[in-house]
Amino acid sequence: MNRCPFLGSDHRRFAENVRGMSSSDMRKTLLPGIAAGLLWICVLPCFAQDKGYWRAENSTAHSITGDIAITDFRLSINYFPFTLAQIRELKPAEAAAAFDTASHPGGNGYLYRTNVPAAKRFLHKNTLCGSDDTQWMATYAAGNELQVVFFSGAAMPVFTSDALANSTSLCGMYTYTR
Repeated sequence: MNRCPFLGSDHRRFAENVRGMSSSDMRKTLLPGIAAGLLWICVLPCFAQDKGYWRAENSTAHSITGDIAITDFRLSINYFPFTLAQIRELKPAEAAAAFDTASHPGGNGYLYRTNVPAAKRFLHKNTLCGSDDTQWMATYAAGNELQVVFFSGAAMPVFTSDALANSTSLCGMYTYTR
């Protein structure tokens, strides 16, 4: 007996069942499954895009952090784990002030609280914020690119163009890709 590997039953019986269906039966049976599949495909990119494993893309990321991974509660920089807490989603104007959103529209930005000690050395004996502990991380993910900015200091960063231009707590921007 010929068995269809995808259907798990006799493919002739399946074809006969489909041929014997009325159009209303097909609509009731097939359309909800197709609609659910399309909905899943459309909604999937909306889930926390910055989560996952990211490869260093720009020279700063290559020379300091290497690859990173972000989960709900952990940031891993070159395989060193640090606690992470998502504070809030960035407003579009805040993301535009901190990141290059014009060439990467449609992304999501988030602000996180973390604690990376100043004594922690990464690639080539580099640190994230010099002699200061890294306290904050902001991300902007669009498509397969992630931009990350790290901040020192206990005060929450202000995401306006003026505040960022004059900030003494801004440590650096890094770019990653999937």
